[in-house]
Amino acid sequence: MNKSDFYYELPEDRIAQEPVTPRDASRLMILDRETGGVQHRHFYEIVDELREGDCLVLNDTKVLPARLYGVKEDTGAKVEFLLLRQEREGVWECIAGPGKRAKEGARFAFGDELRGEVLSVLDNGNRLVKFIYEGVFLEVLERVGEMPLPHYIKKKPEDPSRYQTVYAREEGSAAAPTAGLHFTPQLLEKIRQKGVKIAKVTLHVGIGTFRPVKTERIEDHKMHTEHYHVSAEAAAIINQTKQKGGRVIAVGTTCCRTLESAADDRGLLSPCESDTGIFIYPGYRFRCIDALITNFHLPESTLIMLVSAFCGREHTLNAYRIAVEQNYRFFSFGDAMFIR
Repeated sequence: MNKSDFYYELPEDRIAQEPVTPRDASRLMILDRETGGVQHRHFYEIVDELREGDCLVLNDTKVLPARLYGVKEDTGAKVEFLLLRQEREGVWECIAGPGKRAKEGARFAFGDELRGEVLSVLDNGNRLVKFIYEGVFLEVLERVGEMPLPHYIKKKPEDPSRYQTVYAREEGSAAAPTAGLHFTPQLLEKIRQKGVKIAKVTLHVGIGTFRPVKTERIEDHKMHTEHYHVSAEAAAIINQTKQKGGRVIAVGTTCCRTLESAADDRGLLSPCESDTGIFIYPGYRFRCIDALITNFHLPESTLIMLVSAFCGREHTLNAYRIAVEQNYRFFSFGDAMFIR
């Protein structure tokens, strides 16, 4: 199967540059994965699509202000760093650009509160950087760093919290689990009152989620890995839902990847913490999820391949064609679809 099988035409003006207000006023396409039929709603109407006994699974990761702009101490040259993953206390794997300025041993200043030294250049081209600071690193990062918005968003949101879900709790992501951006506390309460269980898992989204597929045969693509955690409480709620015949509804591709990585052949979960590099594309047999809430993704991306695995490539591309015709808003700050 080729990456070109997942291409679609998208006018640039369909790429959402800012979120709608309120969060749940975004549009919602309902997609039937058996028939390919679509309906057009608003996200606040998602409650009408859920049933008593269902389980909504949320990713409670929190985006770090992981983009740092520094100057090289010996030359004053400017370099941008993007924090990807903490290897140990004070030491992070980072993307650095331009890379020629961030060789092993190079030292950088990020304002008055933070210094960094490149310990090594990794095989993948990323840098292992040791940071020097006083106090709590995440508190320093809040003051010095910036939110790492996707490259296709050209202006910063006036309210940075709009690139966080209202239930974000576990710090560690380089990007937001954007399907969850549509929920408000009030909408979540309505969902609970309907008898829908809510379970929270954690997957820290890596910047690899934005990396393009460069191989023509998608089977040759190597996925990035991301760290996830499923608590005993979340596993119990999800297992009970499946055993009682309810639907497990993943909010976003990150939840989908977490659940499908953690589930056994019966679709049941045990408490666990691990890394996953799962690549879901057509032909994959889903074990755990029964429905999916997701945004509209980039052409030829691993995310549209995942959606195509869940509801079929033809149904997916037809739904995307309709979304373009109907002026839906695409990507991180865009509209949503509920695939049932």
